[in-house]
Amino acid sequence: MNRSLAHVLRAAAPFAIVLAISATASPVRADQATPTLPQMGFNNWNSTHCRDEFNEAMIRGIADKFISLGLRDAGYRYVNVDDCWANWQRDKNGQLQANPKRFPSGMKALADYIHQHGLMFGLYSSAGTSTCEPLQENRGFPGGLGHEKQDAATFASWGVDYLKYDNCNNQKIDAQQRYTAMAEALRGSGRHIFYSVCEWGQNKPWLWAGKPPVDANSWRTTDDIRDEYASMLKIFKQNVVLDGYASPGHWNDPDMLEVGNGGMSISEYRSHFSLWSIMAAPLLIGTDLRTIKPDALQILLNKEVIAVDQDPLGVQGKQVRDTDGIHVIVKPLKDGSEAVAVFNETDAARDVSVDASEIGLKNAASYRMRDLWKHSQTKGNGSIKANLPAHGIVMYRITAL
Repeated sequence: MNRSLAHVLRAAAPFAIVLAISATASPVRADQATPTLPQMGFNNWNSTHCRDEFNEAMIRGIADKFISLGLRDAGYRYVNVDDCWANWQRDKNGQLQANPKRFPSGMKALADYIHQHGLMFGLYSSAGTSTCEPLQENRGFPGGLGHEKQDAATFASWGVDYLKYDNCNNQKIDAQQRYTAMAEALRGSGRHIFYSVCEWGQNKPWLWAGKPPVDANSWRTTDDIRDEYASMLKIFKQNVVLDGYASPGHWNDPDMLEVGNGGMSISEYRSHFSLWSIMAAPLLIGTDLRTIKPDALQILLNKEVIAVDQDPLGVQGKQVRDTDGIHVIVKPLKDGSEAVAVFNETDAARDVSVDASEIGLKNAASYRMRDLWKHSQTKGNGSIKANLPAHGIVMYRITAL
């Protein structure tokens, strides 16, 4: 997470439409998911940062909420702990230690608790000498640079299933060299650990992070997201054009979800969630699930939208129109259908028409169009006509009849 983000002006909010062409598909359950699909889960950073509320009790409470709120059954599987979990110094043998105040039971006990819920445990580190959060003497917590094998072995012994590996305090060492060192250490740890490269897109990781020797499962394509529409829109535009670099098990990562944190409207959050899904992006919840409001939870639990993100064909949606504030994105699905997003980035209502041929359909054909937000369906010729109010979203899944 890059803490040096410049603030940008909040832009006027948009409206998005997402259409998916075919019958409803079931999302992958947490206990059935494989690393070939975009990761789904939770990360505490967007809601807590390093505040005192970030601790062992909170993370255990989040794991409990995965069950009681139905998130595990919807496909969310990772409970990820971000920066500030570690003690300020390694022990006398150079081993990482959990912060005794925040995590008095230690990270293995926390991993065990999460595993008992049928979930997976994720942890954070940085490919530098220290992490990104400078809380003491202008320095962060211990990073992994020069300790890759030792840290990977420690993570494996604790039962870590996921590593988010950041880019702070990197001593200007080549990014591919640093991320390769940890990749090789993880592969040699004796445990499968999902590898999430968080390099912020500075060195175009989409060109190298998904290939050997790094062979990461995902890589950040942008700087950190903020809970503002302008930030979400900017990140969407940066990530949507990188569809050619995503493939099963290797995903472009436009950063975590802000849904529920309060800085955007429900319409904007619906657009946010839809765009991340059409881009086959990781769906990592960034709000405190212990206090989430029903309307935000409803967005995160929309299994029909999740199914677009988790479609086993593993294709990121391709933008076929970017004109006058209107974006059209098409994502082929394994059952032969297409997911389509029509997104209005402007702050005014717009009447939009999308011809069936623009999204690769035959005008003369008949299609079943499933609205994934209204959970209803109609028959049509594949063309789309809609009035897109600011900040809203409609989603469909359409099948040729």
